[in-house]
Amino acid sequence: MFTSLKKRLRKIVFLEHKPESGEVFLNQRRVFTLPSKPGLVYVVLLLLMFLAATNYSLNLGFGLTYVLGGVALVNVFYGFRNLAYLHLLPGSARAVFAGEETEYTVFLINRRTHPRYAISVGFAEKGHPEKFVDIAAESRVAVQLSYPTTNRGLQAIPRIRLQTSYPLGLLRAWSTWLPDANALVYPQPEANPPPLPMSGAGQKTEAPGHAGDEDFAGVRAYQPGDPMKHLAWKQIAKVDTALGGTLVTKQFAGGSGSDVMLDFAALPGIWIQN
Repeated sequence: MFTSLKKRLRKIVFLEHKPESGEVFLNQRRVFTLPSKPGLVYVVLLLLMFLAATNYSLNLGFGLTYVLGGVALVNVFYGFRNLAYLHLLPGSARAVFAGEETEYTVFLINRRTHPRYAISVGFAEKGHPEKFVDIAAESRVAVQLSYPTTNRGLQAIPRIRLQTSYPLGLLRAWSTWLPDANALVYPQPEANPPPLPMSGAGQKTEAPGHAGDEDFAGVRAYQPGDPMKHLAWKQIAKVDTALGGTLVTKQFAGGSGSDVMLDFAALPGIWIQN
């Protein structure tokens, strides 16, 4: 119950949007700021300095407190500006087998005339590493984020969190983004697969790479993709292709030329989601 209320509260307060396609703009309503732990200690220190200056009527104490308070206000402005007004664009995702880590590519685009520093990019879920990037003025950077896969199929990219504590670490500015992008996950290959069944009885087997290359069986019409070494040059020399003749390819007889039939219904007890 409390977990559901917490998620609902986060969606309302922090505007956690549904999957967004295309380029996304981080306006001021999508960037949130809160004091960090060092920032809270800094605020407590300012309060103690102000109380001490008031108790002992220290003008120098008042001046130092106001100067340090002004530094904190400047930190708020620069921290917010470091993240706000970025443009986000989803990229491609690497296709992998189930059980491997896929890589999502996202682009951070800075169309402003000032650079951005120490922006952390990572998944909102706990336990995933973050990457820190700097973005020069009027430029973009590509960030690759790794995420484990379990089942085959299309895996949606998880929610991404961008945050920064620039410049002094007194404030944490962050925003979240859920791109409408997917990664293709193939079924996991079997570790030690059994040999393929042969479709006919009495087929002879030969060594890989040499099977069927010894016994000449005849010629057939050329098909795109036939290797050049199998072209029947003697027969081609007798044919005038300009008059409608076609190229011909040599055929070789051997065990490797047999067909293999795969019947999915003949594989009971296999967990197809892998």
